[in-house]
Amino acid sequence: MVLCDELFGKAHHRSNKANAFRHALWNILICHKTLKRTHNREKSVIWTEKVTNLYEKVTDNEKMEKAMDLHNNQVGLSLFSNVFDKKEEEIIGILQNMMEKSQKVTNFDDFKKFNKGLVHLE
Repeated sequence: MVLCDELFGKAHHRSNKANAFRHALWNILICHKTLKRTHNREKSVIWTEKVTNLYEKVTDNEKMEKAMDLHNNQVGLSLFSNVFDKKEEEIIGILQNMMEKSQKVTNFDDFKKFNKGLVHLE
């Protein structure tokens, strides 16, 4: 949150590109932290997915916002296997590039169209 506040101010609290960045980064960073304990990328991804999915389940978001958050979490989890050995600054740069290409979604079918990239609502 601190990093996103520094990069985007309070903008990342809306359903925009900065929010998409935050969710993907959040998942990658949790995977990084748990990898130190599990020593297994797959276990780290599974644990992170359970925790972040639970978080989204208990939040009071609208259905589209929840779907967007889950989608961007999954993008971060998928990306982790490719960036697990990179420094945080490199990961941030990769995600910033992905954020610039984030696609606006307007309905639930759109999530399938952009399954590998970040998405936003506004």
